[in-house]
Amino acid sequence: MVDTQPTDAKLRSRVGLTAYLGNVVEIKEETMSREQSLRNGAGLMVLGALIFLVYAVVFFLRAFASSGFEIGVETLNGVTPQQLDGLNPAIMGYITHLQVAIAGFIAATGIAAGGLAWYGVRDGLWWAWIIAVVVPVVGLAVALPMHYMGHFNYDWVSHLGPIYLGTIIYVVGAVVALVGLTQATAAAQARR
Repeated sequence: MVDTQPTDAKLRSRVGLTAYLGNVVEIKEETMSREQSLRNGAGLMVLGALIFLVYAVVFFLRAFASSGFEIGVETLNGVTPQQLDGLNPAIMGYITHLQVAIAGFIAATGIAAGGLAWYGVRDGLWWAWIIAVVVPVVGLAVALPMHYMGHFNYDWVSHLGPIYLGTIIYVVGAVVALVGLTQATAAAQARR
């Protein structure tokens, strides 16, 4: 007669295998969730960075082909660029020079932030996430306060709207990626 009842050793073996497989499945699900968070977060960060880049290109083109001073700024206290150019052509040359430089820095920030997100954050690298967050934060912290000091009038929707849109998308992506990064830290600590 064949014994169909499992022995204690067989039972422990099966329980151990079940527990092991359960842990593998749990780790696999956690890894997928982590990878999805990193991928989706990095993708949103890249989208936000692309908005910065498009804004920079438009900013650059408007420096040469616009009747106003820049996006959303048609006059400075009622003075047009043509009137200012008639008064002193060097002033408009200097303003154009500054606009081109600003466009370059906005584009460089967008490229750097997008590249760090895609090639570093997506792979779960903390240093890339930190730099990808710090770089645009510094740029915005320096640039935005001047817009609220009342030195000139502007159409905030066209002047700042695209930057705010890109920033919101970028921040959401950074938070989603941060969830994936913290899952990686928790998983690494659990394995120790």
